[in-house]
Amino acid sequence: MVLERPGTPLAEVERPDPAPGPGQVQVRVAACGVCRTDLHVVDGDLTEPRLPVVPGHEIVGRVSALGDGVGDFAIGDRVGIPWLGHTCGHCFYCEHDAENLCDEPGFTGYQIDGGYAEMTVADARYCFALPVDGEDSALAPLLCAGLIGYRSLVMAGDDAKRLGIYGFGAAAHILAQVATRQGRDIYAFTSPGDTAAQAFARELGAAWAGGSDEASPVELDAAIIFAPVGPLVPAALAAVRKGGTVVCGGIHMSDIPAFPYSILWGERTVRSVANLTRRDAIEFLELAPKVPVKTHVVEYPLAQANAALDDLRAGRLSGAAVLIP
Repeated sequence: MVLERPGTPLAEVERPDPAPGPGQVQVRVAACGVCRTDLHVVDGDLTEPRLPVVPGHEIVGRVSALGDGVGDFAIGDRVGIPWLGHTCGHCFYCEHDAENLCDEPGFTGYQIDGGYAEMTVADARYCFALPVDGEDSALAPLLCAGLIGYRSLVMAGDDAKRLGIYGFGAAAHILAQVATRQGRDIYAFTSPGDTAAQAFARELGAAWAGGSDEASPVELDAAIIFAPVGPLVPAALAAVRKGGTVVCGGIHMSDIPAFPYSILWGERTVRSVANLTRRDAIEFLELAPKVPVKTHVVEYPLAQANAALDDLRAGRLSGAAVLIP
């Protein structure tokens, strides 16, 4: 399923199987999660795609061919392929343990063909071994929703016991399980009136769930914003205590409106999460089965990718959508 022009539906296209180059693996796709970032690519919110491009960066599959020089994987290995698909290795950020901020990155499903397909190729250095057990579709959301949620949680701080989550979708439903296992109290803020998402949050252990137009019932230690809604930033700032942190977990957000300095004062912090590192993936994929994280997924055939994107856009999903070739 190919994006030929932003703002248009994906087109179903027949292509030859891609051959792996040096350092690459060919992967037969078993499942690919549908991420809000895919929606931003398709809708044109992210403006630097390599067109035409196959979206999708929550890929689970099995290695079907090896390029020259690949020694870490064997034919048949189950692997995961995430958003970060390439870094230059020599810029300031790559040399200072911040490859997620690389000056010349390549992103899966954006500049590199992704997983809305039966077959893909990827740089072996940016693939991760997955356990032999577990459903392919259940693992797919871990490759972005899980990874970004984990990085956001780390940035919220170890002392953030009372944690607000704004936007309760794919990332939040994974993060909530990790956070409650760590002994944190979750306060879930959904779109006003979205009682289904609020009930879902309570099922996953949230101490409270309500609309984003409601005041928090407690003073929060930190908040994580997954919804791409700029006005949630001042709302979250007003809800966190002095010294608290507001983490913006999305790659795209609408404009943040002006807000009074008083809600930032008191050494509150606003910060963003940009992409992920390979270390994040290794740490989270080791942690997830220990929680254990149980993903809630809705499966769609690959040819129904546009329907999955429409359901995500309209807020009709609880959990995560996953495409099955």
